[in-house]
Amino acid sequence: MDSTANSGREAARPGPEVLRARLLAWYDAAARSLPWRAPPGPGARTDPYFVWLSEVMLQQTTVPHATPYFLAFTRRWPRVTDLAAAEDAEVMAAWAGLGYYARARNLLKCARAVAERHGGRFPATEAELLALPGVGPYTAAAVAAIAFDQPANVVDGNVERVMARLFAVETPLPAGKAEIRARAEAFIIASAGRHGDWAQALMDLGATVCRPGGPDCAACPIAAGCAAHAAGTASRYPLKVKKAERPHRHGVAWVALRDGAVALVRRPDKGLLGGMAALPTSEWRSRAWSRSEMAAAAPAVADWRLAGSVEHVFTHFSLTLDVYVAAADIPDADWRDAATAGDGLPSVFLKALQRGLA
Repeated sequence: MDSTANSGREAARPGPEVLRARLLAWYDAAARSLPWRAPPGPGARTDPYFVWLSEVMLQQTTVPHATPYFLAFTRRWPRVTDLAAAEDAEVMAAWAGLGYYARARNLLKCARAVAERHGGRFPATEAELLALPGVGPYTAAAVAAIAFDQPANVVDGNVERVMARLFAVETPLPAGKAEIRARAEAFIIASAGRHGDWAQALMDLGATVCRPGGPDCAACPIAAGCAAHAAGTASRYPLKVKKAERPHRHGVAWVALRDGAVALVRRPDKGLLGGMAALPTSEWRSRAWSRSEMAAAAPAVADWRLAGSVEHVFTHFSLTLDVYVAAADIPDADWRDAATAGDGLPSVFLKALQRGLA
């Protein structure tokens, strides 16, 4: 096909202003109702605390999974100053099950910075937001656009997918991120307003129509401007570099029982699951643990019985955790009633506790 015909088709596709108007009209009618959102429309604003909290929770998880946590947090700590005043252990326990626990530690640092540096009010500009602990470029852009209607370029995984298809971006992710951001930037028209609605419209389009596996192009309000749709290749994008195989590790968790209580420990503040309550556990390594190695590493001398094993998948590795149970006394442990010991435990240790008590 000659370049003249191709450029003619490019010119025939609607430009950013037209596509922006069509997508915003679609969003006005089809916006998802989410507890951290204001309804669509000019002048509508969401509490910046709600925007920030929801965006942090939604990193690496889904809306259905994050929603009950958001509701619980905002009932318990309805303002950022309430969260800033909370005890670390309370927040970490409330976060349990959301994963990526460094986010919970950064959540507290950020809330306290807002309270101390800004009088309990989130700053409105991307630059000021980026200066807060734990706030990266995406979150800063999201808060600036959605809470303060600033012309910020908000690009999450949904927006990457929409833009990669809209422009048939051939550079695989992650290298293609820069091109995708530049493509998205063309739609950020400073004088146009509704910057928060635009960001959320793109997110909703990616989540409900321009889906990862099977895009519903017939329902897409901007399909007329989509290069991948025109070529019949929407499902091909975004291109991605094949991920390396996830390594597998092995460990041991000990369920120590004493008078109906279970021994818990506090993990070191730094590192995986830092600062969280946990079962006593061995190091997690590439080879399985023998029974003699388990006994040598156990937190107390006892008649440890193998109750089985549990599997868990983290971002960068998967884990098999052998679970041993015994009546044992572990010095300096936090003894919790067995019926409620799982409250606030990270998922991997909750699985192990349930296996040990079964």
